[in-house]
Amino acid sequence: MLWSPTPKLRPLLACLSFLLLLSPSALAVTHSPPVSYTNTLIPQRADPHISKHTDGYYYFTATVPAFDSIIIRRSPTIQGLSSASETTIWRRKSSGIGSNQVWAPELHYIDGKWYIYVALGVANEWRIRAFVLEGVGANPQTATWTEKGLINTDWDTFSLDAHQFQVNGTRYLVWAQQEPTRTDENSSLLLAKLLNPWTIQRPATVISRPLLSWERVGYKVNEGPATLQKNGKVFLTYSASATDSNYCMGLLTASADADLLNPASWSKSPVPVFQSNDLTQQYGPGHNSFTVSEDDLSDILVFHDRGYPNITGDPLNDPNRRTRVQKVYWRADGTPDLGIPVPDGVTPVRLRSSASESYIRYYSGTSPSGSATLADQLFRIITPGLAGGNTVSLESASRPGVYLRRSGTQVRFDAGSSSSSASFKGEASWTRKQGLADAAKGVSFEAAGVSGGQYLRLTGSEGGLVVAAVGGDSTQRGQATFYLE
Repeated sequence: MLWSPTPKLRPLLACLSFLLLLSPSALAVTHSPPVSYTNTLIPQRADPHISKHTDGYYYFTATVPAFDSIIIRRSPTIQGLSSASETTIWRRKSSGIGSNQVWAPELHYIDGKWYIYVALGVANEWRIRAFVLEGVGANPQTATWTEKGLINTDWDTFSLDAHQFQVNGTRYLVWAQQEPTRTDENSSLLLAKLLNPWTIQRPATVISRPLLSWERVGYKVNEGPATLQKNGKVFLTYSASATDSNYCMGLLTASADADLLNPASWSKSPVPVFQSNDLTQQYGPGHNSFTVSEDDLSDILVFHDRGYPNITGDPLNDPNRRTRVQKVYWRADGTPDLGIPVPDGVTPVRLRSSASESYIRYYSGTSPSGSATLADQLFRIITPGLAGGNTVSLESASRPGVYLRRSGTQVRFDAGSSSSSASFKGEASWTRKQGLADAAKGVSFEAAGVSGGQYLRLTGSEGGLVVAAVGGDSTQRGQATFYLE
C-alpha cells in the first residue's frame, strides 16, 4: 500500500501540496515581472538547493568543499541568502556510513516534518549511498534531527542525488545510481513511488541512461535530478558528464497524466539545455534545483558553476563551484527555456514591445535576420549608463561589453566600456522614462543628449530597432514602450 496521509489531514495537505510541490511552476505565468539578483549568490557552495516554505522564508543547503557537513541558511529573500548565517545541522561521523563524503543535500517539508536527502560515503572505501534525515520543528535550523537511514534500492551500488516530488497526489523519488549490469557507466536515473519519505516501492524504473555523446565526457553520468511542473507536464532536469567544464544539463519531459514509471512516458532532449558559455565566462553549470521568486510569479533556476574552464587534477578537489540563480523563461509551446548561464553581476531582463509580442534582441549590423534565441534577448540595464548622470545603458547579457547604441536613426550593437570615447558613451546611453503607451507598467528609453524627444522603438516582428521622434500616434507610442520580464 502506498503512503497516504490520514483522512483528517488530507484536505490541508492537498492545499499545502499545491503550494509547496507544484510551486514554483503552478504559480508562474508566461509573462512575469523581472527579477533582480546579483551573481555569484554564494561562493564555494555546490549542488545548491533552495526552497521557499509557507513561513515566507527561503531555505538553502548545499555541498561544502570539505564534504564533511550539512549546512542550512535561511532568509526572507533569495538575495539575502548570500549573507545569511549558516547553521550546521549534521557532521561527518568517525566511522561507518557518513564517515566520508557528504554530498548534495536537499531539504524538503513533508507532512509537517523536514527531510534531508543526502549522499553519504564510508571512510577508506568508495561506497556512497543515498541517506535520509528527519527534522521536527518549525525551523530546520533549530529542528531536532534524527537519522532514518539508507534508502534501500534494488541494488547495493553507488547511489546519490535523491529528489522527491509529487504529481497528482502521488509522491515519487528520483535518484542517480549505477546499474550492476552497466559497470562501464557511472550512473543512470531511477524513479520509484514513495511508501514514506525514506522508503521506496520496489522495483524502481530506469528512466534515463547516459547514452548521448554529451552525457559521456570524462564520466558517463546522469545525476542531480530536479523537477518543475507546468502546463500539464513534468519537466525533469539532470546533469551529465564530468564535473569540470563539460558538466551540463539535460531535460526529460512527461505528461503529468502519464504513467511516470513507464520509461516510454519520458522524452529526452537530444541536446543539452544548459551548458558552459565562453562569452559569459561560466563553466560547468549543473546540479540544479528550482524555486520561485519573492512575488511567486517567476520560476528561478538555482545551479552551480565555475568562473574558469581549466582545472588541474580531479575537479571534485577544486572548491570553487559556486551557487548562482537566474530566471526561467517559458516558450510559447509551454516548455522551459533556460537560456545560457548569465554573466557575473545583476541578472538581466527581456524587453517586450507593448505593440507586439516581439522583444529587443541582439543582432549584427543594423538590422536583424533569422530567429532570435533567448540569449539574444537578454539585456542588463546598467545604472548609471556609460554617459553617467541619470542615464542607463543596455548591455547584451550574451555578449558582455556589447551595448545597444544609436547610429543616426538606426541602432547597432557595439563593444564599449567606461574608457570608450565620449561620443560612444553618449550614443549608448538613454534616459529611462515611464512608458509612453503605458505609464503604469511600461518603460520607454529616450536618447540621451538628443533634442526633440528621440525614442528607442521596435518597429517590426523581426526585432528591428530605430531611434525616432514619437508623436501622438498610438502605434509609435506602443513601439516605444516596453515591458520588462
